[in-house]
Amino acid sequence: MKQVMHWMLVAMVVGVLSTRSIAQSLPLHTPLDNALWISPASSDDSSGAPCPLFRKEFHAHSGVEKAILYITAHGVYEARIDGLRVGKDYFMPGCTAYDKRLLYQTYDVTDLVRGRNNEMIVAVGDGWYRGFYGNKGRKNNFGRDASLLCKLFINYKNGTKYSVVSDASWLSGTGPIRRSDFYNGELDDNTIAPGGWAAVKTGVTSQVNLRPYDSEPVTEQERFVPERIFTSPRGETIVDFGQNMAGWVQLRVKGHKGDTVRISHGEMLDKNGNFYMGNMGKANPVDVYVLSGEGTEILEPHFTYHGFRYIKIEGSIEGFEPDKSNCVAIALHSDLKHTGTFSCSNPLINQLQHNIVWSLNSNLVDIFTDVDDRAERLGWTGDAQLIFPTMAFNRDVNLFLNKWLEDLALEQGTNGAVPRVVPDLYTPMKKGPKNGFAGWGDAATIVPMGLFETYGDTAILQKQYPSMLAWVKYEIGRLDSNDYLLKDWTYGDWLAMGPQTSFTFIDQCYLIHSIELLLKTRKILRILDDDGPLLERTLQDCKKAFQTTFICKDGLLSENTQTACAMALAFDLLPDSLQPYIVKQLVSLIHETEDHLATGFLGTAYIMQALSDHGQTPLAYTLLLQETMPSWLYFVKEGATTSWEEWDAKKPNGDLRQCSFNLCAYGSVGNWLYSTVAGIRALSLGYQHILIEPHPGGDLTWAKGAYQCQYGKIVSEWKIENGQFKLHTEIPQGTTAIIRMPDGQSKEVGPGSFDFQSTFNK
Repeated sequence: MKQVMHWMLVAMVVGVLSTRSIAQSLPLHTPLDNALWISPASSDDSSGAPCPLFRKEFHAHSGVEKAILYITAHGVYEARIDGLRVGKDYFMPGCTAYDKRLLYQTYDVTDLVRGRNNEMIVAVGDGWYRGFYGNKGRKNNFGRDASLLCKLFINYKNGTKYSVVSDASWLSGTGPIRRSDFYNGELDDNTIAPGGWAAVKTGVTSQVNLRPYDSEPVTEQERFVPERIFTSPRGETIVDFGQNMAGWVQLRVKGHKGDTVRISHGEMLDKNGNFYMGNMGKANPVDVYVLSGEGTEILEPHFTYHGFRYIKIEGSIEGFEPDKSNCVAIALHSDLKHTGTFSCSNPLINQLQHNIVWSLNSNLVDIFTDVDDRAERLGWTGDAQLIFPTMAFNRDVNLFLNKWLEDLALEQGTNGAVPRVVPDLYTPMKKGPKNGFAGWGDAATIVPMGLFETYGDTAILQKQYPSMLAWVKYEIGRLDSNDYLLKDWTYGDWLAMGPQTSFTFIDQCYLIHSIELLLKTRKILRILDDDGPLLERTLQDCKKAFQTTFICKDGLLSENTQTACAMALAFDLLPDSLQPYIVKQLVSLIHETEDHLATGFLGTAYIMQALSDHGQTPLAYTLLLQETMPSWLYFVKEGATTSWEEWDAKKPNGDLRQCSFNLCAYGSVGNWLYSTVAGIRALSLGYQHILIEPHPGGDLTWAKGAYQCQYGKIVSEWKIENGQFKLHTEIPQGTTAIIRMPDGQSKEVGPGSFDFQSTFNK
């Protein structure tokens, strides 16, 4: 009792310490120190108004050696110098907890400053800052002002320097962008030229929270021409690009002044083949263009993006017909390095891997989002921690998630509670959440440790330790003082098809897991203080409470669900003597569902590895290869090109649920494809010591996996021919590896390329 009360008191103040530790790392001086915030002088500064333009004419002498632009905004900006776009990034300054920190970008614009009279124009859209953001349909979440802060610094070859800063000398006006919103699209009226120039207001907004942008920006990644263009039963003109994606459509058209084009975006067709937007919720993803009538016009938005595979085109342009020459879909996402590839002999599994990658692509848009389509696109903490292992195999997410974790720490409540989404769009008045949610808030411990183990840099643990500690102490402070159980509402095993696992079971699993991760972090960082013994005792008390409450006399779990068994095994919550009983229970539960999954977001992330780690890889393959609902290959058989939010998102009769058809959570199986089918695992930090142990099974006759770690490329390729298992592997310089064959042979090797062969009996 006394121990729990201690943690309850500590949890009340530790969140404040966590926030301060991050805030104190903010720089006191930036390259923008002598610039002023500027905003339009007009009274129409509300979200949904025409996007303001900020204009400055300046003269640059010849002999420019270097020109650097430092820039940020309240909103999202697009800067041009003499009509040429600055950079290739979109939606800068990025998504963050704007009220706590603001990021600025640095661009080399030497080639754009041409030693004569120059004009810089910066457009600012609503973006995350003041546009509609969050599924509560609110706008102005961080403020009402669309403002600009920038400095252009010019170094001349003769040693002189010159700078142009945002100040009262700038002018503001409007132009073609009449409305722009992430959820509701953009209206561009190209009959309206930039103008209406008037004085700006200068602001006194503090620059203390400015930070340099240190992640990979959102850029154009890939272009898709139409796969087919057709007329639906309703008479709609529909373009199918063949791939669900996040991005927008670019049209090349020629028409008369005032002609309009309207592009609606959707992920699916209904069962009759008509355009479908019923799953978009409060979003209305429609872009509208009004033509200037001046020759061929390239139409694409500036400050919005959509989740779509299909578009519906409507308009008044005489004779315009979309085709492969004038209609292209542009996929956008954060420019993260590709690190992994996986393929095998089963084309359905290859499509599954493709779907996993494209759901990642679509939801890596400056933050990791849940969906890319409806009025949400939020940084759900639970989704991030569940998909992290799969994400890390396919992309280098080190900088990307470092950025997001800083916001997570800043958004924690003063009591240590982690919000459901980061940035936090749910807490009124931005005071920080009062409550956290097991399995979601545990991203505070799981993601930092995952980054550390993947990339081997202790800096992430040093930076996030106060946040990790705050979350664990918050959870401990809510323990029932009588039985050491955590009994709070949570999202549970979200969207499970089978019986629900109790919240208390899930709470206890994640609490124990997070305490263990915190203790591991303390050991790595060599932290010695009074918290250590208390954490150790609390961990033992929580484990004892788990076993007393949830393990029956017959050795089975009282929570008779696939998810409960998978989590208990994955989190190693059972005595060794009882593990075979729980494995048998899990196998029985799978057979009861005719060898189908009954798991939701949480259970799905753990069930495959739990099976393989306990001698049940053949059953894991059976789950993988199921083609009827609920299963991964059901998505594939139904024509999916991304992962779906719900197992029955599309019913066998063709009816569609009002959910997303591009959500990553069930793509967590991708981790198992790399680590078990291909058999690539890290035995030490950053893959300096590697395990190559492929597990063939199912109907596969070959599989290829590769992962680019910091030392180089790891390759594991196997095939079965004439009763022989043949393995080719490549181990990068600076690493060692243990090679384990299916027949039990094992060998330790250094860097190089190796081939192994053994007899294989299926």
